[in-house]
Amino acid sequence: MRTAAAALAALALGVVVPSRAAQPQDYCVQFSRALPGVSVAQCQAQMLAPGGGRSVKGLPLLVRRVPAQASAGGKPVRILLLGGIHGDEPTSSAIIFRWMANMQTPAARQFSWSIAPLLNPDGMLARTPARVNAHGVDLNRNFPTPDWQRETSRYWTVTTGRDPRRFPGKAPLSEPESRWVNEEIRRFQPQLIISVHAPYGLLDFDGPAPAPTRFGRLRYDPIGVYPGSLGNYGGSERKIPVVTIELPHAQEMPSEAEVDRIWRDMLAWIGKNVLGQKLAAISIR
Repeated sequence: MRTAAAALAALALGVVVPSRAAQPQDYCVQFSRALPGVSVAQCQAQMLAPGGGRSVKGLPLLVRRVPAQASAGGKPVRILLLGGIHGDEPTSSAIIFRWMANMQTPAARQFSWSIAPLLNPDGMLARTPARVNAHGVDLNRNFPTPDWQRETSRYWTVTTGRDPRRFPGKAPLSEPESRWVNEEIRRFQPQLIISVHAPYGLLDFDGPAPAPTRFGRLRYDPIGVYPGSLGNYGGSERKIPVVTIELPHAQEMPSEAEVDRIWRDMLAWIGKNVLGQKLAAISIR
């Protein structure tokens, strides 16, 4: 049973936290209210399950894991697909729900997937959706990149002018949500990470393998390397290719045709540039 303090904190944030006995499907009512074009039925059909982590406010970080179909082609490429790391970018989660409906197709099943469509549920389900988590931390600046303390402090103070929406936290991996991502990297050992954001309308890339040139209408246009970002951490530090998909709008979904084009182009690029390279599994210590 939740404590009174936890209930009051959840009420202040505007997030309804079901009891510990709540099932993952129960959260789809909240998700459908926050995510454009995602109905309760569409959410429930994906059979999300607790991934072993919880948000600051106690919401489970839900995951769908889809193994590759058995084949004689060797070990399949493992892909970690992430959305909703910023709570005010609901399209970054909604598009992943659309793509999950295609996970049983042969094109998708040649890979193994770990999919977390909503990494910052406290921010996205708040009364006023927030980029940061419930501790006020930008999760995409909380990963342990080189000289984290000095570089993130300088970035936050000098570059952003202490913008509260971009506060990196007091220490790397200080937040339960970023810690879960780091633990999932260690557990799943992905050979590719795809992180969906909005609203710059482009593709960014970090790490080994040729960068994608275009997914649908989104073209490759590097936006820089940020201290504490997942792209910097995964691509530069762990040498795992990280594709950052920036959708054009945070609130408005692309057309159905464009959602499908991005998905098909992404799978084609993976097959040619990641699967084709036969990247070795990466041991994370």
